Amino acid sequence: MSGPLLEARQISLGYPREQGWQTVLEGFDLQLQAGEVVSILGPSGVGKSSLLRVLAGLQTAHAGRVHFLGEPLDGPHPRVAVAFQDPSLLPWLSLEKNVAFGLDFARQPHLDAQERKARIDHAIAAVGLQHARGQYPAQLSGGMAQRTALARCLARQPQVLFLDEPFGALDEVTRADMQQLLLKVIAEHNTAAVLITHDIDEALLLSERILLLGHSPARTLGEWRIDLPQPRAELVEELGTLRIEILKTLRRASRPSPPHSLLETSEMAHVPG
Repeated sequence: MSGPLLEARQISLGYPREQGWQTVLEGFDLQLQAGEVVSILGPSGVGKSSLLRVLAGLQTAHAGRVHFLGEPLDGPHPRVAVAFQDPSLLPWLSLEKNVAFGLDFARQPHLDAQERKARIDHAIAAVGLQHARGQYPAQLSGGMAQRTALARCLARQPQVLFLDEPFGALDEVTRADMQQLLLKVIAEHNTAAVLITHDIDEALLLSERILLLGHSPARTLGEWRIDLPQPRAELVEELGTLRIEILKTLRRASRPSPPHSLLETSEMAHVPG
């Protein structure tokens, strides 16, 4: 298809209070292309997780619309998958059955037994867990549990993968392994991804674009495009300058909101390869 895979326009989020409506986020726009990885950064409390749920069709925005494949996204879609920080594995199901869980939900396409098995086998192989397919969640390490959650997403053959700080609870080594695995499966499946993270370095390593949310109500304060090859772990100098720029903008995001006219003068930064 021509145009973006997923498009969000003027998304606003909020909740009712005794004194009236409290707006949390306003005027958020996003155009996500096929195979693109976009990270969304921002301080705690700016509505990043709620925004991800709206983009994934799991929550309704107070204002604005989301379109997926050119059609309004008004609920869960079979080609959209979501992974959270908690793997949310069912303890009474084996790894294999956890990966299969959800494939027979109402919004999923019908699969015969052979197609279903092929999807499950491929997803488990993609995350390197063939040896553990009969194990139960209590027998899995944190990294293996997150690999299982990622395999469950891949079994749906998503065109867009939404990730809400999926590696936040992992140790540094396991986290780095999972980041490289994510890049591998995204490249192999040509899947677009939206990553919510607090970690600037993670965003720099994984993303083609970084969006920064801040102020109250939150809005997009900056956007950076990163045209650097993968892997990027050794590109310290190129990424270091950008990291400082993002960190400065993030610190300013914790200050009181400036007038909209000041925000409108900012332009998207670009990091060439």
